[in-house]
Amino acid sequence: MLALVAALFLAPMAPTLASAPAAGEPALAQSVASQGAVLLAQASPAAPLLLAQASAPAAAPAEQAKPAEATPPTPNKGDTAWMIVATLLVTLMCIPGLALFYGGLVRAKNMLSVLMQVFTIFAVISVLWAIYGYTLAFGGDGSFYGTFDKLFLKGVTPDTVAATFSKGVVIPELIFVAFQATFAAITCALIVGSIAERARFSAVILFSVLWFTFCYIPMAHMVWYWAGPDAITDEKSLEAVTAAAGFLWAKGALDFAGGTVVHINAGVAGLVGAYVIGKRVGYGREAMAPHSLVMTMIGASLLWVGWFGFNAGSNLEANGTTALAFVNTLFATAAATVAWMFGEWTSKGKPSMLGAASGAVAGLVAITPACGFVGPMGALIIGLVSGVLCLWGVNGLKRMLGADDSLDVFGVHGVGGIVGAILTGVFASPTLGGTGIFDYVKNAANPEYSVGAQVWVQLQGVLITVVMSAVVAFIAFKIVDLVIGLRVPEDEEREGLDIASHGETAYHR
Repeated sequence: MLALVAALFLAPMAPTLASAPAAGEPALAQSVASQGAVLLAQASPAAPLLLAQASAPAAAPAEQAKPAEATPPTPNKGDTAWMIVATLLVTLMCIPGLALFYGGLVRAKNMLSVLMQVFTIFAVISVLWAIYGYTLAFGGDGSFYGTFDKLFLKGVTPDTVAATFSKGVVIPELIFVAFQATFAAITCALIVGSIAERARFSAVILFSVLWFTFCYIPMAHMVWYWAGPDAITDEKSLEAVTAAAGFLWAKGALDFAGGTVVHINAGVAGLVGAYVIGKRVGYGREAMAPHSLVMTMIGASLLWVGWFGFNAGSNLEANGTTALAFVNTLFATAAATVAWMFGEWTSKGKPSMLGAASGAVAGLVAITPACGFVGPMGALIIGLVSGVLCLWGVNGLKRMLGADDSLDVFGVHGVGGIVGAILTGVFASPTLGGTGIFDYVKNAANPEYSVGAQVWVQLQGVLITVVMSAVVAFIAFKIVDLVIGLRVPEDEEREGLDIASHGETAYHR
């Protein structure tokens, strides 16, 4: 029904996006704008340059021009500059954006503990990414993991390059490493919100290391790894590239910037953590209102600004698809904010600042997997739907689940990610204004697109992500609980983790 209504609404305004390739079933060629894998400079360019042979004497017949040796593609300065900016924007999302967003939502006695957890996770995961995360996620062929070929970033130099989603276009591999490091770090930091105000600091760090290693890395590889477009020249090479790609990439799942890898992944892990660690002391009996909605609003604003780098940067170059992802991020977020606000206004009688900020984050989450695949009107609808459903997620669904998900990580990121992942399959359709499928063999947009088939692939991706994250998170939380204990003692929880865990306070009275 949603697809039918959207078709009537969107068909007259479907843009022509032949220059913005998109993903689909392996037989049609894989996505142009999932996050992408590394392709070193020796890969053949899209088309060899032809150099004319020296002319023969006038009386002799002209010789046919012969192809010159292929010249390896080199990075464009504009693309490189854009990716540096995008990486900085994603860093801004986490520190201080996410830290302030979460910090304002907890009680004053726990403000520093949340800031410390987010800040430290960002640092620890960045280090691990350089040591082994990058090579296992993007360092070689395989369905679930890469290889150890680039352990400690071996062979990654200022001269090596990473593929984008356009043939013959590359970026420095080092900036690709850094960009992906920020994704890994913020994903692990998101989980903090579900177990805030009672988790032991050392337990949070150890869990992050385990979950990053055994869940985030394989998910990133399964969804985003492929050999790059320059490796595709005909049907045979397409089959070879597809066979060597990550498991979900090979199935044709669409995830432009992390609906599954980042948001569903973190949301489910957070929900499992909330169950395992238990409810906060006094939950449901004592007031646990956010101590600073000003901090939360500032954090949400930084998230919104930084998310342009998160989404548009995922195209790995500066072109029309980048602009599409950028504008979709703006419109979907605005629509979700409005939808949440009016939903709350209707149900509770008053719109709240917390609701508006939460709606914005819900829209950002939902448009993440879709931003480079759908048209602007599709983005608006995704934002409106996610605003309403995530409002239900943090109220009705949360009561049904019965877990103390302190900062509603599952209700916003889990639910929003699921909504976005599924609706990507709907609104990526060219008849609904989406980019459709790009065929790398023909180097042209493919007119064929099945909404039903793509939604089914999207559902498979969602289900695999939920199961994998839940299982790994449960095992990791249990290991941490056995080794060092997940939770602080009750007296420390009542005192506040700022003093109990860090010996300092956010505010001096």
